[in-house]
Amino acid sequence: MNISFSDCVLTRLKALALIFTILLFCSPALFATDLQTALSKGLAGEVDNGFLEIPPGATDEAQTLVSSVNTERRAVYSSLAQKNGVTPEIAGQATFEKRYPQFPAGTWVKIRGRWTQK
Repeated sequence: MNISFSDCVLTRLKALALIFTILLFCSPALFATDLQTALSKGLAGEVDNGFLEIPPGATDEAQTLVSSVNTERRAVYSSLAQKNGVTPEIAGQATFEKRYPQFPAGTWVKIRGRWTQK
């Protein structure tokens, strides 16, 4: 059996697609408790670009979590952007808009540069 270079590349691309799909569906579960706790305590807030930031007046207690979640979101947005022919920025904004109605009351959100609580 002769395996060509293109077969190897295709196999790797399929594996990467599977990994991104798994991240898309598993990432919230991996960070659900910590992220939900940070959001409910006002230690982290959702931004209209699809990423997290530390809201005003909060300590940097959740900075490591925010950075980790943002790294995973960046990968997911890149994958979604590539699949849909848009930029990662548009994918992040669209994700925020889709998720916004599900944010619990009191969640810090930053829209157009302005922090408010939902």
